Amino acid sequence: MRVAACIKRVPITGGRILLTDDSRAINTQHLGFTMSPHEECGVEEAVRLVEANKGDSVVLTLGPPEAVEQLRDAMALGIDRAIHLQTAAALAQGAQEESQEWDAEATAAALLEAIRADEAANGPFDIIFFGNESADSGGFQVGIRVAYALSRPCVTGLKRVTVEQEVEGGRDIFVVPLPAVLTVKEGLNLPRYPSVPGRMRARSKPIASVTPTRPPPRLELVSLAVPAGQGRRAESLGSGPAAAAAVVDVLQKAGVL
Repeated sequence: MRVAACIKRVPITGGRILLTDDSRAINTQHLGFTMSPHEECGVEEAVRLVEANKGDSVVLTLGPPEAVEQLRDAMALGIDRAIHLQTAAALAQGAQEESQEWDAEATAAALLEAIRADEAANGPFDIIFFGNESADSGGFQVGIRVAYALSRPCVTGLKRVTVEQEVEGGRDIFVVPLPAVLTVKEGLNLPRYPSVPGRMRARSKPIASVTPTRPPPRLELVSLAVPAGQGRRAESLGSGPAAAAAVVDVLQKAGVL
């Protein structure tokens, strides 16, 4: 069995997002990055399938030179090799170049070219995993675009690869012929924690680096905005014995008393 998993380097969930002065890019100077959570589950499922059925597993990503870190993380989980579609590097001061962020159409085109090249050399993939959506842009498009271009069936929003999809009030069950493209959600499985030996082996696993040509963008970035948080507030209930009644009232409203 041949299995591929496509991942994306994204800011760590819960990290504080700051924008550049012109509000056209994320300032990454003090921001940590990780593999998108949905795609981490796709990587884990790819490893499990190859462990159970034998074969070859490949992880692909489109991203800056620093995305090698996420490729190594995937290989530490058990992926055999990696393909890095390298884009422009981040600016020295930590801001991302506007041209560095590829839209869904361009991303799918670059991944498609790499997948076709690998299949021409090694045979078709039985399953190609994508995250249902990336944790940053949340476009829901790349996996579907790749499946359409390959003329392969695509099932989205999976939480089991048997293949079941949760829907309101129940679940849909699909019988899907292989080869196929699957987009999966967090909760599909519990990704293993990479062991020290796994990380050591990942250092020697091959990473093929390719620099794709970006097509002219068809979307224009106007500006970015960070959503306003809920904020925090504090309310004084009084001091000393006089505050007792107010404290009891708050606890009753909270259902504690």
